[in-house]
Order: sequence, then structure tokens, then C-alpha cells
Amino acid sequence: MSNLVVRRGRAAADGRLVSVTRESAGWSYVGFDVYRLRNGERIERSTVEQEVCAVMLSGRAYISFGDQHWPDVGSRASVFDGPPDAVYAPPGGAIEVVASTETCEVALCWAPAAQGSDATLMPAAGVRPFSRGSGRTERTIHNILMEDRSAESLLVTEVLTPGGNWSSYPPHKHDTDDPPNETCLEETYYHRMARPEGFAVQLVYTDDRSLDEAIQVRDGDVVLVPRGYHPAPPLARHHRRRPSLAARLIPVTFQTL
Repeated sequence: MSNLVVRRGRAAADGRLVSVTRESAGWSYVGFDVYRLRNGERIERSTVEQEVCAVMLSGRAYISFGDQHWPDVGSRASVFDGPPDAVYAPPGGAIEVVASTETCEVALCWAPAAQGSDATLMPAAGVRPFSRGSGRTERTIHNILMEDRSAESLLVTEVLTPGGNWSSYPPHKHDTDDPPNETCLEETYYHRMARPEGFAVQLVYTDDRSLDEAIQVRDGDVVLVPRGYHPAPPLARHHRRRPSLAARLIPVTFQTL
């Protein structure tokens, strides 16, 4: 099996479905976790030397950080029902998530940070969906935490790709530090399918083919992109959504894509 894919497993005792750490990925910046919680269940995670973006994938939850509290965070029944609510938290504290509906799913996107920015709720109403590409390359983008936000280095976005369409197209890469043309990123791609039997393929390859993989992904899998091009070619008509995370390779900063 490719070492660039992390398969979704059964929920652990704490509700964790999938986890990517800097150590497990063998890189320097990106971390990513997904939890499924039942009503009243909670998780608490330290943000020592890291900033985090908690993205509500489905359901609602009470989220707190220090003396700040946000009840009923969550705007959708599934990842296919519009943009998400999200909460950003800086380093130096602990973020708590408590499910307030029958079930909820939350993604935690991590990166190293020195100071970060103020903890804040980023409601779905503030996300402006837009289209990228046309015809068989058209998809809908939900920018959650991008350059217009005040995080130190995280960038987080979602891409909704209709069945049969390309995503991450035209092929592009983020392994050369040449701004504004290209910046170095570590990236994770978390795949969700509208139908549980659906699947997708993500290519990850470099010009010299020292990295050259075609990875079959199913609902809930995570693909790691340490370098190279990473398009997802069209398949059968299974709508997919990819919340994505990346990290900029500059000292103590990071991005989520």
C-alpha cells in the first residue's frame, strides 16, 4: 500500500477516525485529525506551539478555547450541505469540542506557530462559494482559512467536485519557493464521497518521476502530498468533497490548503 495514503479506520475510543501527525507523515508542518462524537462526548487538545482550525464536517458542537465559548457551532448535516462553520485557535492553550447533536464530525487542522492570532469563530455565512475551472474541470471552492484571515500560517479550504470532473487541475505543484509564482507546501487531501461505495483516484508525481503514484481513495481517506503534481482525474459520477490542508515551508509558519 502506498505510504502517501492514510486509510479511514474504525473510530478509536476517543472518536478519532483518522490522524496525520508530522511524525507519521515524515514531514515538518502539517497535522490533521478527524473525530466522530456522540451527543455529550468531548475531546480536548492542547495547542502548545501549534495553531489549529476546527472545521465542523457535520452536526453541531460546543467549542471553547480559554475563556471564549461558542455554542452550537455547525451549519450542515453533511459535508455536501454547504460551507462549514469553523473555529481558529492560536498556540498556548487547549481547544475543547463537545458534541451537541446526536452525532457530529469535526476535523482538526494543525501547524506549528509562534504566536498565531486571536481565537475566533468563522461562520459559514462568511464563506463565499465560487467556481473554478469550466466544463469537466469545474468545481466549487469554499475558502475557510486563507490569506485574507489573520492566522500565522494555516490555510484551509474545501473543494466540491461533481462526479466525472477533474479536481486540482490543471496539474500544479507546491515544492519550489518562488513567490508569487509558487510556494513550498506540505498538503493533505481529505476525501469524502456522496455515496459510501464511491471512490476517487489521486495522482502524485514529480517531473523526474522519482515520485509517481496513482492512489485509489475511498470515503474518509487522506492523501499526503509532500511534493509534486497532484491532480484527481474524472471517474464515475460520485460527487466528492475534499477539505484540504497545506503548510508553507518557511520557519515557524505554515499554510493549510
